[in-house]
Amino acid sequence: MHGRNETSVTEFILLGLSDHPDQQSILFISFLIIYILALLGNTLIMMLIALSPQLHYPMYLFISALNISDIGLTSSTAPKMLTNIYTNKKAISYKGCISQLYFSIFFATAECVLLAVMAYDRYVAICFPLRYSVIMRSLSCLWMVGATFLFCSLNSLLHTLLMARLSFCGPNQILHYFCDIAAMLKLSCSGTSTNEFIIFTEGSLFVVLPFLAVLISYVCIVVAILKIRSTEGRQRAFSTCSSHLTVVTLFYGTIVFMYIRPSSSYSLSQERFMTVMYNFLAPTLNPFIYSLRNSEVKHALRKLISRKVLR
Repeated sequence: MHGRNETSVTEFILLGLSDHPDQQSILFISFLIIYILALLGNTLIMMLIALSPQLHYPMYLFISALNISDIGLTSSTAPKMLTNIYTNKKAISYKGCISQLYFSIFFATAECVLLAVMAYDRYVAICFPLRYSVIMRSLSCLWMVGATFLFCSLNSLLHTLLMARLSFCGPNQILHYFCDIAAMLKLSCSGTSTNEFIIFTEGSLFVVLPFLAVLISYVCIVVAILKIRSTEGRQRAFSTCSSHLTVVTLFYGTIVFMYIRPSSSYSLSQERFMTVMYNFLAPTLNPFIYSLRNSEVKHALRKLISRKVLR
């Protein structure tokens, strides 16, 4: 195996989503709008939660953490992607690529785990409503969020260090719009079996297990909802989960499809488009899903606006 000092590639070329010059303007405008919406939407929801005392309980702490993860996920790839489209240079330094790899993995896995934590929160709220305030204490929730970011950062660091020890002797063209781990492994002239093993095992830990936790939580939630006698009660209970379930379906579906498979089955030319789902669309849609389908958020927003108007 080649050592790290034998790496001859000092920069990579990100080929982006399209090679057609006439599509670059459309791509730039489209993704700039999406990125701005992601930043504004997530920032506004965080500010609304911070300024509204009626939203100061566990579910909204987790939503704020998800907002941070959404902003980080889009920001790990969007600025460089937009710069490359605008300047048509498409280059990223080796160190820049490694840094981008770290942050994209960190925020993607944090999103996975946070969605599982939020599913657990809904499970406790519906299945154990009388014990909710005891189980989901503020300090416990803060520990959950802190542990999520800590372990996801360590997981990302492991992948990044393993990637940094590989040699890249050329070609240096990445068939993607960011430094995706699978696309980079395709370019390495070192043995990548260790990286692939860690991707599979760590993927199981940070993607599959949280996904199973979500499934188990919702099975228990559905059973509990069916036991509610009144139709209104069942609808109210389900409405508290519908937003989260929509976000889970949007995000987890893409992640599971893309990464929990052998590297031999990857089609990079197709999957670079699929990453748009969790890198851009999911973080952009999440705040709108939670605000438009959540009566408490809409009520808090109306109350905050009326308070500002009266001043």
